[in-house]
Amino acid sequence: MKDISPAQCRAARSLLSWRQDELEASSGVTKKTIADFERGARTPREATLTAIRLALEAAGIEFIDENGGGPGVRMRSSG
Repeated sequence: MKDISPAQCRAARSLLSWRQDELEASSGVTKKTIADFERGARTPREATLTAIRLALEAAGIEFIDENGGGPGVRMRSSG
């Protein structure tokens, strides 16, 4: 599973209209860790990044890998 960037995490939360505490509740990752990650103060362990990514994906986020235009996020199609 590919790591996500701080910008992707912030963008994903924004698409979901989630605050950091909502991601905390969904992922089991502390709000402080999420805040530190999103502002680039530290890089969490692989297991922590996976927990964040899985929580966001379960809520409908799709992570877009680097494809010449840069990595990104979008809402998964419901169709």
